[in-house]
Amino acid sequence: MISSKKAFELIKSGEIVFVDLKFTDLRGTWQHFTISARDFTEPSCVRGFGFDGSSIKGFQSIFESDMLLKPDLETIFIDPFFEKTLSVICDVYDPASETDFEKCPRVTAKKAETYLKKTKLGDLSYWGPEVEFFVFDRMEYDLTPYSSYINLGSQEADTSDVEGDGYKIMTKTGYFPVPPFDKLQTFRSEVVMVLESIGIEIEVHHHEVASAGQCEIDMKYDTLVKMADKVMMYKYVVRNVAKKYGMTASFLPKPIFGDNGSGMHTHQSIFKGGKNIFFDPKGYGELSQEALAYIAGLLSHLKALLGITNPTLNSYRRLVPHFEAPTSVAFSKRNRSAAIRTPMYFKNEEKSKRIELRCPDPTCNPYLSFSAQLVLGVEGLKSKLDPTTMGFGPFDENIWEKSDVQQTPGSLAETLDALKKCDVFIKSGVFAQSLMDSYLDVKKEEMCTALMYPTPSDYHFYSDI
Repeated sequence: MISSKKAFELIKSGEIVFVDLKFTDLRGTWQHFTISARDFTEPSCVRGFGFDGSSIKGFQSIFESDMLLKPDLETIFIDPFFEKTLSVICDVYDPASETDFEKCPRVTAKKAETYLKKTKLGDLSYWGPEVEFFVFDRMEYDLTPYSSYINLGSQEADTSDVEGDGYKIMTKTGYFPVPPFDKLQTFRSEVVMVLESIGIEIEVHHHEVASAGQCEIDMKYDTLVKMADKVMMYKYVVRNVAKKYGMTASFLPKPIFGDNGSGMHTHQSIFKGGKNIFFDPKGYGELSQEALAYIAGLLSHLKALLGITNPTLNSYRRLVPHFEAPTSVAFSKRNRSAAIRTPMYFKNEEKSKRIELRCPDPTCNPYLSFSAQLVLGVEGLKSKLDPTTMGFGPFDENIWEKSDVQQTPGSLAETLDALKKCDVFIKSGVFAQSLMDSYLDVKKEEMCTALMYPTPSDYHFYSDI
């Protein structure tokens, strides 16, 4: 990130010619348009830049389409992929009501941060998502009434038509092998360098468990809105660096049958008066009663929450047992099959004590995902819920086979139905009714259309009947 003062100096000197305005739609996709740098001034940023809101799915109707983007001058960065270009993240503004647009995901995230302060339960929430993804040497797909296929290729795995060197990673053995088995070291290091050049601090990068090109690059934790911004920047950088290497990045939760999928395990904590309210050295997993109440808030509404944190049909191809998938609606200190885990790497470290919700995946909209988790966690805090009396654990044994442990839903339809019935988000004032209605409309239309297409598996399993 660079300061607005520095940005205007670069524009004045002629070193910057274009400014790219970026914003996030309901689905979590980054949208953009580019203006001449001479038009990027402090008064124009206050006034905003116009665009057609009816062309963004779920935003506005055609008869009320005029919308504005207002740049957040604290998010300016030099775009690493285009010469003489600055990028800036924007909020959406409604000129008719002369207020922030209530369907804007980033506006919703700002409201979530304000909501926490209003409850007086905390001052700040910190977020640390682990965004996993795949990079493929070949990723071809087609979906028409008469043609439907996926064709993936990776030099790390045993796939045809991709030249290999004999050093292959077998299914579910991709965690931490050194080169030449891990062929993505240079790629990941370049992603890290680009991310750090635009102000995102990285803690670690490594190959992940799945065979063909699964990666993880972990960002240092930050506050809610800032971290959601960073997730959008992260995906932008990963995709563009992959393109430079002749590869394609995919954030699908389950792109390969029979191998591990990609999650976005989300670490979170709340601080008040400079103290981590989740920490108690004498509690289970060093968790306080406040942390346990927060956990109960998440788990008691998990089915609805998944409609936001796991918002695609593909999400539920990942949420199946025995692939380190967090399918058990429970909490535990170290059990990775539980929906919520408490990392136990270090003891008596108040600052680092947090909980990890393991269900989310990287197809979620990070602004809405983090906001929804915070709202439900705070609901648990306000109601002083107890996850143990509610039957959520703790469980410190293998719980995949325990018949008395509830499992996550098996379909997007089930979670969207639960989300529609859950009134906690609206009552908090963080999520506008219009946002929830439009989000559900967009996701249900997307789901129903996808379900109408036959897949190759239909032919494979049923063509002989």
